[in-house]
Amino acid sequence: MLSELRVQNLGIIAELRLVLGPGLTAITGETGAGKTLVVSAVELLVGGRADASMVRPGATDATVEGRFVTDDPAADEIVLARVIPVDGRSRAYVNGRLATAGELAEIGATLVDLHGQHAHQSLLLPAVQRSLLDRFAGAPAADALRDFRAARAEQHRIEAELAPLGGDERARARELDLLRYQVAEIDAADITDPDEDDELAREELVLGDATAHREALEAAFADVEGAAEDATGRAVAALTDREPFSALADRLRAVQAELGELAHDLRLAGESVVADPERLVEVGARRRLLQELRRKYGETLAEIVEFRDDARRRLAEIEGHGARVAALESARAEAAAASKRHGDALTAARRAAAAPLAGAVTGALQPLAMPGAEFLVAVEPAREPGDDGADAVTFLLAANPGEPASALARVASGGELSRTMLALRVVLSAAPPTLVFDEVDSGLGGEAGVAVGEALARLGARHQVLSVTHLAQVAAYADAHVTISKHGEAGRTLADAQLLLEDARVGELARMLSGVDSAGARLHAEELLRGARTPESEPAGPADAPPRRRSRSAR
Repeated sequence: MLSELRVQNLGIIAELRLVLGPGLTAITGETGAGKTLVVSAVELLVGGRADASMVRPGATDATVEGRFVTDDPAADEIVLARVIPVDGRSRAYVNGRLATAGELAEIGATLVDLHGQHAHQSLLLPAVQRSLLDRFAGAPAADALRDFRAARAEQHRIEAELAPLGGDERARARELDLLRYQVAEIDAADITDPDEDDELAREELVLGDATAHREALEAAFADVEGAAEDATGRAVAALTDREPFSALADRLRAVQAELGELAHDLRLAGESVVADPERLVEVGARRRLLQELRRKYGETLAEIVEFRDDARRRLAEIEGHGARVAALESARAEAAAASKRHGDALTAARRAAAAPLAGAVTGALQPLAMPGAEFLVAVEPAREPGDDGADAVTFLLAANPGEPASALARVASGGELSRTMLALRVVLSAAPPTLVFDEVDSGLGGEAGVAVGEALARLGARHQVLSVTHLAQVAAYADAHVTISKHGEAGRTLADAQLLLEDARVGELARMLSGVDSAGARLHAEELLRGARTPESEPAGPADAPPRRRSRSAR
């Protein structure tokens, strides 16, 4: 539960600190005193939207801190904080560690359930009604919904995989023929060396003028082997044993050896050049073939081979198209069957829970000044299945005896909606430990206000309940009563919070009843408190509900 709340510079609140306990705490005050800012502070703690306009004028930032006491022995306290600067993004903290607003929301969802001034309007939304029914149905609905969503997601995944495999069968046949031709054409070329075309170009140059090439090589060989080697030999002999010129002699010997190797290479080159017109024709044809393949499939032979490999993969894909489509369609049918099976189980769980939920809410509504009301839950097939199943869930209400039940959105007034929401909350007791209600009794009064106070008190027996209220009938049922007041200071309007003791509480209830703290109003206020504190005055609640505690004025 929320054990302590500290607020600084939020709206007209300069500094506010509340120490809170279990049960029902009423928060009251004049209109505009800042009661709703307390709810806004709690909302900020649990990841609500932050806006710089919330910062008190003249301050650089607003700060909200909340200490929550939990039943977890590993972390018996959680401290959440939010800082809203005038400039820049808000900052969030969990136990002093920087966090995101999303983390606050995730943690806050397990700690606090907020019901703002218009939260009961959400009851008109079909998705909210379906969610409340599922919550009442418990594990059967939750498990079936989880399995239904998983099967539906798998069905969508398979359909997405099937989509590109559709198309025109004739187009696939044409593509198949083309790919087969391309692969066969490249395979026929038998490309094994990516540099083959360069080697063929050099070979063609040699074969194209073979006779002249051979004659030139033979002439060069004759000159090197004859005159050049003889002249070099004589020069070596002339300098041999000439010690001052031994370096030059060594160089001449190196030239002599190189000339010998050069003559050998020239002889072999000349012998290798053979006029071969047939080979020349073959080389030319091969080069033209490779050039044609480069024109079609790539700039280089490596790119041609890569094109062939890609074509083979696509060819295998198309050739296996039928088998792939059949396998996917079989898997889709299985997923669709699973989706229907889990959807049927979800529908069954919802229909099984509909009547018990309707009966429980009807029973909870009758003490809320709606003695003849009847609440019904209709579960019908939806127009189209969605991620939440194939059911349309509708809450129906017959507010008065003899009236036909109609959809809640058509027949319920604001007060009836508020009381229906309270009845649902009383019935759906599985909720976070702290419940916050912001003027949920708006538009009510008299007997209906007393009934709302009793309902909130019953909730306070199981949860910590904070209720911002303008009704004395509701505040009288609180275990603790906090009033928010505003005053002027140095030309500024500031808000304060005060936990009321006995006499002060009677005075606040008198003000709420008549607008002034008069003797007559005090008598009425005291009567309200006595009635709220008398266990016998409370209408019978659910059989398993704990007894109502006597109210306390302070902790």
